[in-house]
Order: sequence, then C-alpha cells, then structure tokens
Amino acid sequence: MAAPQMPSFQSTRLAKVPNMQRVAAGPMARMLPTLVVVGSVGMVATYIASQLSESKSNYDRIFAQQNTPEVEAARKRQLQVETMGDPRKTLFNVLGW
Repeated sequence: MAAPQMPSFQSTRLAKVPNMQRVAAGPMARMLPTLVVVGSVGMVATYIASQLSESKSNYDRIFAQQNTPEVEAARKRQLQVETMGDPRKTLFNVLGW
C-alpha cells in the first residue's frame, strides 16, 4: 500500500512563469537608503538642538532674574563659601562645567 501523496501547491493548470532576470541596481539606488537615514538623523538632531537651545535660554532668563546681589550675598552666608569653598566650583559639580 502506497503512502498518500500531499497535493502540490502549484496548480498544474497555470503556465510556468519564466525566471525573472536580475536588474543591476544603479549607484543612486544603493545610496538612497543611506541618504534617507543620514537625513532623518540630521533632522532629529537639529530638532533636539533647537529644543535644548530654547529651554536653555528660558532657564538663563529665569536664573538671571534670581541672581541679584542680595540673593548672592545670602547664598554665600548660608553655604559658608568663604570657609567651605564655593560648591559651584567643586569637582562634583560636573553639570555646571
């Protein structure tokens, strides 16, 4: 007794399609994905830089209003800058560099 045959996925009624020839990709077709990626990354980096610049100017404006001579004198008294040193200039203040 022979094992049952699985039906073929290709219909016998359809004509056989000849193999397609590969077309050589030109230099522009090879460079296009790279150009798209570089352009996208550049646009995102430009957007992030503009947002950071805008928020930096906002914070600079706010801190400029608060850094009056009276506020600085009170800060020096409270933090004992003359005896302990200025905490803005320590090695641990990496973000202030």
